[in-house]
Amino acid sequence: MSSSQNGTGESSSHLDALLTRMKSAASPLREVLREIHAKYASLDDGNVASYIPELSKANPAWFGISAVSVQGQAIDVGDYEQQFTIQSASKPFMFGLGLEDHGREHVLSKIGVQPIGEAFNSITLDQVANRPFNPMINAGAIAAADLVEGKDYPERVTRMIDMFSRYCGRTVYVDNSVFTSERMTGHRNRAIGHLMLNFDMVSDQLDETLELYFQQCSLLVTCHDLAVMGATLANGGVNPITGVRAIEAEYVKDLLSVMHTCGMYDYAGEWAYRIGIPAKSGVGGGIVAVIPGQGGIGTFSPKLDVKGNSVRGIKVFEDLAQRYGLHVFEADDKKQSLVSQFSPPK
Repeated sequence: MSSSQNGTGESSSHLDALLTRMKSAASPLREVLREIHAKYASLDDGNVASYIPELSKANPAWFGISAVSVQGQAIDVGDYEQQFTIQSASKPFMFGLGLEDHGREHVLSKIGVQPIGEAFNSITLDQVANRPFNPMINAGAIAAADLVEGKDYPERVTRMIDMFSRYCGRTVYVDNSVFTSERMTGHRNRAIGHLMLNFDMVSDQLDETLELYFQQCSLLVTCHDLAVMGATLANGGVNPITGVRAIEAEYVKDLLSVMHTCGMYDYAGEWAYRIGIPAKSGVGGGIVAVIPGQGGIGTFSPKLDVKGNSVRGIKVFEDLAQRYGLHVFEADDKKQSLVSQFSPPK
């Protein structure tokens, strides 16, 4: 009789999960995140997004921070269970699905990886290469959604939701109110899509693709979910909590590369300079970041700066980068690694 048949395997799994929670509870990082949360909770700069009417209903006081290690330890403070729509933080993951469906060379023939110093919804295309500049701006994200395969629209939606569910380690759902609001006010995105259709950058299933794009942006996640998603990429594409592979390992570097160079709207260059880790923000107030080989960090606070990034979220990452030397080019011996802070001192 196998261990899974006699219940030993299941008991061992529960024990491992319990030990992980106990280590997380005693983690030095917990007090650090509580301190940072208290430090920036009163910061009142920025404005809640309103160009999508449903987003304007968010409580500006919401503020959560989560960190998840590649061993599956989780530290959460503040409003980490509050649901919000993922918005543009979905873009690298949809890019990954396109890579899995078509391979690197085909995807790169359709979407570039060049940063541009313009707004995320800029109607700007690389007409020399006949493609959007990168998958982190709306034009590139629409082109990435166009690459998602399926025999019909419902199957494409199902594949998208299944993919995000693997990253989060739970079933995710679309917020229909936000989805409807996106559809009714998405004239600029439709204009971008039709401009790309005019240049044969997307297929003639554009109307379905735009619906898929609006749905992906309207998926409900939490701050904790974003940290798990980041930790999954940090762990080579395997969700460290469920053990389920969310993306083929060979494509993880593609996602991290475009997140590092293009992920923070037209603040991406300064983010790379000051903080220096792969990240992606969304106008719902979320930021997902990856510390390769160590873990993921998620922040959530709806008040945005003029570039569309969470004001409190930026401050959290600046603080953590300074404390733990997170920058990819930081000298290894300068500070303790973040992952070492998940477990209690021996």
